[in-house]
Amino acid sequence: METIPKTTFALFFGNRGFFPAALIAQARREIRTRLEQMGHKVLMLEETATRHGAVETRTEARRYAEFLSQHRGEFGGVILSLPNFGDESGAVMALQDAGVPILVHAYPDELDKMGPTMRRDSFCGKLSIMDVFCQYGIKFTALQPHTVAPASAAFTANIDYFDRLCRVVGGMRRMTIGAIGARTTAFKTVRIDELTLQRHGITIETMDLSDVFLRIEALEAGNKLVREKAAFLTGYTDFSAVPGEAVANMARLGVVLDQITEEFQLDALAIRCWIELQKKLHISPCTLLSELNNRGVATACEVDIGSAVMMRALRLASGQVTTCLDWNNNYGDDPDKCILFHCGPVPQKMMRAKGKVTDHSMLAHAVGPGCSWGCNTGRIAAMPISFGNVLTQDGKIKCYVGEGHFTEDEIAEDFFGCAGVVHIANLQNLLQTIGMTGHRHHVGVTPGHVAGPIRDAFSAYLGYEVTKA
Repeated sequence: METIPKTTFALFFGNRGFFPAALIAQARREIRTRLEQMGHKVLMLEETATRHGAVETRTEARRYAEFLSQHRGEFGGVILSLPNFGDESGAVMALQDAGVPILVHAYPDELDKMGPTMRRDSFCGKLSIMDVFCQYGIKFTALQPHTVAPASAAFTANIDYFDRLCRVVGGMRRMTIGAIGARTTAFKTVRIDELTLQRHGITIETMDLSDVFLRIEALEAGNKLVREKAAFLTGYTDFSAVPGEAVANMARLGVVLDQITEEFQLDALAIRCWIELQKKLHISPCTLLSELNNRGVATACEVDIGSAVMMRALRLASGQVTTCLDWNNNYGDDPDKCILFHCGPVPQKMMRAKGKVTDHSMLAHAVGPGCSWGCNTGRIAAMPISFGNVLTQDGKIKCYVGEGHFTEDEIAEDFFGCAGVVHIANLQNLLQTIGMTGHRHHVGVTPGHVAGPIRDAFSAYLGYEVTKA
């Protein structure tokens, strides 16, 4: 699976001259060491480049800005640390063109070290930095608690949060999604404005299914890539009931999707999944979507580009797999539970056990039995999750992001596809919000609770309108 690397941080240390130099030296050692222990690479201005290796004056600010310019593209976020009060004007001049998220961090004072030689006043200095940044329109992040020591668990949690936020911002500012096939006519629910997405750095590359079919026809069943793909797929999930021809056709389509992903350097895909594939190849692509999602290529069905956008953000934030599901069924009379389902794009890493490939029992009514093999049937494992979706409206990207968890609750054995019972606090209010604001019947899902950094990345840095779910 594609690894989402931890963010490389540029470190900035604020200073105000009448505070002791020892505080700066301590901070440079402590924060660098802690970040490297957490697995982050660090860029830091040489200590001799400015007074104490911090920034106060205009001259020092220019030097730091030049330092960032020289390393442009090497870092995904700046940590502005205040070992003492820190000079606001120097911070503004140094960071106003940073181009990446900025975390404002302040050291805590210690109650037994409040004399002139050891007092920091970073508590007040952080508010002043935030004030002047707001005046200049510099985007930044500030987390709780207001002051935090680098050795503390709170600092570790804040850096983890900021890391996830930076990954979302960096990954979403330049991304490419493949739209494979035209939107199915009946699914007006997944319409989206490409130009709005493009203004936010999201490019859509389209490919007609006819080209996909031509590429498939050029691949003989005995092709080495096809043989390898078939072997991989039959090891990925249970193909025991699938006819050989359907296995071969799935393998050929899988090879083509891999080639397209590589050719266009796609970060995510959205695929037209019915009914041409069923009529021409007698397969459904659900298992292929499951496998793509399982190795980190966010892939939505029904050409739902909005879901693919959100799935990519969820993947960047969590560092884990994602899937696209339907808000599908109530779960008895429990107002805070429902069934999330789809035909089989759920990655194995989110399932209780290996799935089983079946014919598509719903599409069989339209194309006939045995003409839609490919659904990866199973159940979703219990886990905490984050979820959300994206739409475009009036030239804006609008979204909701929330958290819940899949439960151990059972679903009837004859329930088709891959499904799980999800518990979400105040679910009824959420469903009302989704419906009244025109959001989709689909929802992107990833393991873990990472909604906070996604919301902040979207609203503070990327310019999306965010509804808290």
